[in-house]
Amino acid sequence: MKAGLYPKLAWEGIRKNGRMYLPYILTCTGTVMMSYIIDYLHYSDTVSQMRGASVISEILALGNYVIAFFSCLFLFYTNSFLMKRRKKEFGLYNILGMGKRNLSLIILWETVTVLTVSLAAGLALGILFSKLAELILLNIIDLGINYSFGISWHAVADVAVIFTVIFALLLINSVRQVRFTSAINLLKSENLGEKPPKANIFLGLLGIALIAWAYYIALRITNPITAIPAFFVAVLMVIAGTYFMMIAGSVMICRLLQKIKRFYYRPNHFVSVSSMAFRMKRNGAGLASICILMTMVLVMISSTSTLYFGIENIISLNYPREIYAGISMMNLGDLDDETLSPIRELIDSASLSRGADINNVVEYRCAAFSGALTDSTVETDVRAFGPLEDSINAGLYNFFFVPLEDYNRLYGTDFTLSSDEAMLYLYHGEIDGNEITFNGGNTLKIIRRLENFELEGEATSTIFPAAVFVVRDLEKALGGLADLAAFNGERMIDIKWLYGFDTGLDGQGQIELVSDIWENLLNIDRESYHIASRSLAGREQSRHEYLEMCGGLFFLGILLSAVFICAAVLIIYYKQIAEGYEDCSRFDIMQKVGMTGRDIKKSINSQLCTVFYLPLVFAGLHLMFAFPMIKRLLLLFSLTDSGYYAAVTLICFAVLAALYTLVCKITSNSYYHIVRGRKGD
Repeated sequence: MKAGLYPKLAWEGIRKNGRMYLPYILTCTGTVMMSYIIDYLHYSDTVSQMRGASVISEILALGNYVIAFFSCLFLFYTNSFLMKRRKKEFGLYNILGMGKRNLSLIILWETVTVLTVSLAAGLALGILFSKLAELILLNIIDLGINYSFGISWHAVADVAVIFTVIFALLLINSVRQVRFTSAINLLKSENLGEKPPKANIFLGLLGIALIAWAYYIALRITNPITAIPAFFVAVLMVIAGTYFMMIAGSVMICRLLQKIKRFYYRPNHFVSVSSMAFRMKRNGAGLASICILMTMVLVMISSTSTLYFGIENIISLNYPREIYAGISMMNLGDLDDETLSPIRELIDSASLSRGADINNVVEYRCAAFSGALTDSTVETDVRAFGPLEDSINAGLYNFFFVPLEDYNRLYGTDFTLSSDEAMLYLYHGEIDGNEITFNGGNTLKIIRRLENFELEGEATSTIFPAAVFVVRDLEKALGGLADLAAFNGERMIDIKWLYGFDTGLDGQGQIELVSDIWENLLNIDRESYHIASRSLAGREQSRHEYLEMCGGLFFLGILLSAVFICAAVLIIYYKQIAEGYEDCSRFDIMQKVGMTGRDIKKSINSQLCTVFYLPLVFAGLHLMFAFPMIKRLLLLFSLTDSGYYAAVTLICFAVLAALYTLVCKITSNSYYHIVRGRKGD
């Protein structure tokens, strides 16, 4: 055969099946473009010079792995639709004298053509829009704009290698299907598997059990750290359960609908239900894929957008004052005014030199340590609880002891306490009873529960609950706790002075002031003042850190959601197209016995409502049960407003539902035109 015959046949096969290949090529192009953009940002000099660049770079690298892995799975799935459509053509070539080797060469050239077009178009679009994506990312995280344009050859090479490997695997799979299938079976490939599947009750019950168990896991977990591994276990169970239930359950639904005579024996229901019953095994897998993709989109976009748009809530909770300085001392006796006054003066002098108006001052001393709370007893030897997740399950708390003198001065009160009494403030915790014992010895009586106390940012951003005890005498209340020496070389108790205030400066002024204060704190002689450690936090600096982290996640969530939505749209489109070609003969027969175009439209709408809205319903159900788990995971980012997350989730679901409905309507029109087109109407 002539050398140019195979490329020509490959091109003609792609052109004649343009309705099937064009969306496939467009999707490949889109995934290449997205992969390049994310890789470009990963290697971008602009991103590498940002504050928090390492965090954003890790997020982008993770996103690139997700897209590469998903592209492989998704392209295999969509390629199966193409091969099913092309097998009849290959069977005809085989009968006319072409050997399996010749057919493999045609498939090779088709694969090379699609790969070349997808890479060329995808990389061109990726290079074109990469700078726009960078500008959007910089705008999301509120950084300066850099308009220099460049091409990342590292990203080009990475993307080319990834998609060449994916298409090589697709080629091997396609050739395998053709080489090990007889010519007769290739010709009849569109009609194979048309026997009505049996309703597999075991598979359906297994799917229901897996989903129910995953829901139980989601509702049972109360700690964010333990929620992370359990989250992935629950996700895998939901995915498997959804596939089992969709495949087996969809068949059962069709069988039940066929038994309802008043529903089934109607023109708009009869054809759609009977045709669905013949291909529900494949239909169920497709619907399950759409359901999982929709769930992934909802989880990603709702959680990341909640974090991004909730940054101000997080900042206001963690940093009620613009600047917080913390000095940890070696001993309780060092928390006296003689030691603290010179440090306070250094902070105030740096602030005044910057023109700050020191106001809304919060200042108090405290002793902080961790312990495991069981009933009304606290054990401070955390060595007994092993790994972090075990410590959480053991009821680990952060405890703060604050002198009554500081509390009264801070809140303008005149409370009095005896040596064994305390007032209690709880932050995300629960302590029952009116007494609490530490290490089985020192006992405090709780005589009042406080509604408010201003903890520093580090205390509110932790995943552990906090308990603040206001006591008359710090040293007596701590008892033997103050002598906790060390655990693996680390201090067990933090004896600290906290000083926070507002400045009246703008954002840049606050950042510069924090730098000046930190320089002054570093110049303090640690040995003379018995300083164990120093800390300094600014609201404006923290805002930038949260913007970079949450903004990077939000940006990645948008990109991945776009990819997953495109994948779901393509699956819906291919299902409609493939089933349209399969249903032509059935509708042709029905039209001959009196079915009108209007009846066909009704039948298509019936199928749309019966089948294609199931994934959306189940995606909403999955999201509803995942809500408590995701809410707890958001606590890792100090997001505690559940109502805000619920509102954002509902908005995301409504938008996605509207988009899903629009796509189903458009693709159903393609199905209708294919069915009607065979009659030449």
